[in-house]
Amino acid sequence: MAEQDKPLLIKRYASRRLYNTETSDYVTLEDIAGFIREGREVQIVDLKTGDDLTRQYLLQIIAEHESRGENVLPVNVLNDLVRSYMVPGGGVMPQFLQTSFDMLRESQSKMMENMNAMNPMSKMPGFEAMKAQQEAFLKAMTGGFGAAGWTGGAEEEKSESSGEDLDDIKKQLAALQEKLSKMK
Repeated sequence: MAEQDKPLLIKRYASRRLYNTETSDYVTLEDIAGFIREGREVQIVDLKTGDDLTRQYLLQIIAEHESRGENVLPVNVLNDLVRSYMVPGGGVMPQFLQTSFDMLRESQSKMMENMNAMNPMSKMPGFEAMKAQQEAFLKAMTGGFGAAGWTGGAEEEKSESSGEDLDDIKKQLAALQEKLSKMK
């Protein structure tokens, strides 16, 4: 199994500090949120008991974003979540949400494929730079749902994690703009 396919193991010590087992350093909740935005799955376990604490910490990340005024979920969705936990057997809300997110990831992936397949400019010099910008824009507008871990684009994850690749894109864009200005 590839390293990126395995969940990143985070151990919680008795002091409540969180330890990244891959990099051998301590991490914060914001670091964990960053790993998830990059498309990485995480698993948080209590070092002493071995209990899986992932759900609790993911909920805590969402709660902290909400407390800072970032509306992660609308109030009516939060109400529905609370109601679903009051139904014997947990209701259908968790399965519904999982299916909805799966469908969202799949449709975004298909949309990107269709945009690329139908685009007559794909043979134009500098198209790859424009394509990379489109993908980055889509990811920014969808709050990371188009992240590499969700669409299966490992190459996209690598390129977005490197500042050097951003510089390359900027250079390609400048070259493309120069070519377009010469065409006028």
